[in-house]
Amino acid sequence: MVFANSCSSFHNSPNPSQKIAKDSFYSVQIKTDTLFKSKQIINQLVLPNKSFKRYKIVIGNSQPELVKTSVIAQKNNAVAAINGGFFDRDHGGSVSYFELNDSVISQKRPDNIKWAVPDSLTNGAIVLTKNHKIIIEPAKTSQFYEESKKEAAVLVTGPLLVYHSKTQQLPNMGFTFKRNPRTCLCITKESVIFVTVDGRSEQAAGMDLVETQKFLMDLGCHDAINLDGGGSTTMWLKDKGIVNFPSDKEGERLVSNAILLLEK
Repeated sequence: MVFANSCSSFHNSPNPSQKIAKDSFYSVQIKTDTLFKSKQIINQLVLPNKSFKRYKIVIGNSQPELVKTSVIAQKNNAVAAINGGFFDRDHGGSVSYFELNDSVISQKRPDNIKWAVPDSLTNGAIVLTKNHKIIIEPAKTSQFYEESKKEAAVLVTGPLLVYHSKTQQLPNMGFTFKRNPRTCLCITKESVIFVTVDGRSEQAAGMDLVETQKFLMDLGCHDAINLDGGGSTTMWLKDKGIVNFPSDKEGERLVSNAILLLEK
């Protein structure tokens, strides 16, 4: 079953028979008990290409403080948000390369330090150009991003799931093959899509990364990347609040950064 979340200024139905305003976007919630032979709750925020005449994507940063995705969104006057990249849950701050406006916020954390994430899981990057274009690509070196002045923001995360319409090789580890809540960002020919997959509950099994790849390919994603998941997985809409079901017992988890949608 598909449920659409209605909000003021949001078009809430993906039904092709219903026209969507050129500068608008919509959210969709999918509840099913058949996808991958499991119960799933999936939220999508669909941003048609024409909506970027009115909106832009930015990365909100709270470093070194840890705050909720919803708080980062509200502080930046966002209309929607998902949680961002991997971070230090003890002291805050990104544990992968992250830059904003040509300033380095964090470097990759050495593998022997707590909360570090291996290269095999941070092999992709979300790049926002200074003219508000969004790119998902294989991660370049920190030195490259530091020296380049073309980017408004770079967040290294991963793993990279789909690139140029091809599923990417995944690391052979439990993180890949165990079902968990997931947060992803993907680009299709027609749109950019924020995706959250709930998990760790009787109502939502979550997905492993192979299943996530298959789901994103079915959405038509030609480029897609994994963000921090598990208890961090959160989708927030300005007029609805948290629309997914965070898996932590305490509810929405404190995080270090978030992917935000702002009105220009």
